[in-house]
Amino acid sequence: MLDEGFGTLDAATLDAVAATLENLAARGDRTVGVVTHVAALADRIPVRFEVSKNARTASIVRVG
Repeated sequence: MLDEGFGTLDAATLDAVAATLENLAARGDRTVGVVTHVAALADRIPVRFEVSKNARTASIVRVG
C-alpha cells in the first residue's frame, strides 16, 4: 500500500512506484488500478480515467 501523503511523493518514491506499476502492467497478467492526486504519477500511467463532478452529476473520461 502506498500512502501519498495527501498528494505529495518525493522523487525517489515516485520513481519506485511508477517503475513497479510499469513492470506489473508489462506482465500482462493483471490489471492494476491506481487512485492518485499526484499529477506526476498520473502522467506516467498510459491509460487513465479522470473523474470530475459538478453540483448535479459526475463524469468519467478516458485519457490516453
